[in-house]
Amino acid sequence: MMEQSLMDLWYGFSVALQPTNLMWCVFGVLIGNLIGVLPGMGAPTAISMLLPLTYVMAPVPGILMLAGIFYGSQYGGAIGAILLNLPSHPPHAVTCLDGYPLTRQGRGGAALGVTMMSSFFAASVGIVVMIFLSPLLVQLAVNFGPAEIFSIMLMGLMTGATMSRGSPLKGIAMTLFGLVVGVVGTDVTTSATRLTLGMAHLADGIELGALCMGLFGIADFMLCVNRTTIKPQDAKVSLRDMRPTRAEIKQSFFPMLRGTAIGTLFGALPGTGPTITTFISYALERKWSKNPERFGKGAIEGVAAPEAANHAKTQVDFIPTMSLGIPGDIVMALILGALIVKGIQPGPQLITEHPDIFWGLVASFWIGNILLVLLNVPLIGVWVKMLQVPYRLLFPSAIFFICIGVFTARNSLFGVGEVAAFGVIGLLLMVLDFPLAPIVLGYILGPMIEENFRRAMLLAHGDLNIFVDRPISATFLAACALLVLVQVGSYAKKLLETRAQSRIVVGAQT
Repeated sequence: MMEQSLMDLWYGFSVALQPTNLMWCVFGVLIGNLIGVLPGMGAPTAISMLLPLTYVMAPVPGILMLAGIFYGSQYGGAIGAILLNLPSHPPHAVTCLDGYPLTRQGRGGAALGVTMMSSFFAASVGIVVMIFLSPLLVQLAVNFGPAEIFSIMLMGLMTGATMSRGSPLKGIAMTLFGLVVGVVGTDVTTSATRLTLGMAHLADGIELGALCMGLFGIADFMLCVNRTTIKPQDAKVSLRDMRPTRAEIKQSFFPMLRGTAIGTLFGALPGTGPTITTFISYALERKWSKNPERFGKGAIEGVAAPEAANHAKTQVDFIPTMSLGIPGDIVMALILGALIVKGIQPGPQLITEHPDIFWGLVASFWIGNILLVLLNVPLIGVWVKMLQVPYRLLFPSAIFFICIGVFTARNSLFGVGEVAAFGVIGLLLMVLDFPLAPIVLGYILGPMIEENFRRAMLLAHGDLNIFVDRPISATFLAACALLVLVQVGSYAKKLLETRAQSRIVVGAQT
């Protein structure tokens, strides 16, 4: 199996190194790196803006570009966190705790050097895990029918709904909203229109790009429109400063290994975001340390561990997305949607039916990560200066490109109206602290769950026992039931604790 995997990887490099594919990979990495530096412009926003571009591209370069944006933004986000105490994205908030104190001590360059070392190592481990673990799922593909695919996607839907940030009830509500949005349009089985409100433009359904651009582009810009300009006056790093000493490398080595292990573990679990992963890695590293009081004051381990966890998870996230069709977070859901738009069904059959996409993507990970290391060293000064761009200029420019992108998807102004509507909806939901990722998860997985449920019912002549009679399907349904029980138990525990505290307060007052 190892020999076959290496041969497949060699084939992947032959695909990724084709001039067109390599060009789009480099473009995605550069855009992702830039987006990662700018506050508020995360990977979901960038991918949403460029998603319509993939409609006119071949599948391979389109997916390589989106993937490059994803892991490129992870590199860029650490720069502002370390040099400016500016967590451009939530996963890098924990990097600020020790990264910025290191900068104030004159060791910001060393922190960036350790970050690049940890990131590249963790990403490489994640790629190796993906190479040897994903083909194992291909061997199980012959046992996957509509019932198994339905159960797997149902588990992914429930995981994303109940494990999103904040209240599980809010996550479930947003998932149901996404399911409703996903069924708008024409039913592929009966050709009946559903929830179109008499609008002919909705007969083809709601555009994925319009939904994502509204929720993650327009809404975020409207929320941050009063952002002030950032002036990084002291964030100057030279090439010599980025060389960590032997002592710093030694201090970072084992935290890097532990962070990589945590990121790899959590990357295979759908629904666990990178923010959770980085904070768990930091907390465990602080508990493991013999001198925990150093953390928060400039401990290099506090930078190496969470950044390694973040990048390992970034790569391993592609395993459930590409091999099982279960997106682990919003970015994976967008990439999953891009594949579906191209008529490519993610799942265990993807590796055998579209080896150019899967193995080309795997090979591009190494190419992209090497490019990031080579580019970040000379361009860090440029990225820092980009933070000086006034938000009043960034905001209208991004809005303009979003409107152009969604208009070209169907050559219709109705799509621009969809973006505006979902932008307002997204803004209200963000103000009310509702998670937005489950909406996209429900939108993408909902129609696929419905389709496979219907197929299973046709094969079983309407007998629901097909979902429990087949072992793989029954296993995933049992996991769904266990997930519900865990959430109910957690809610009941919190309710009992709240009542106990209320009784204590009442007793103290009397």
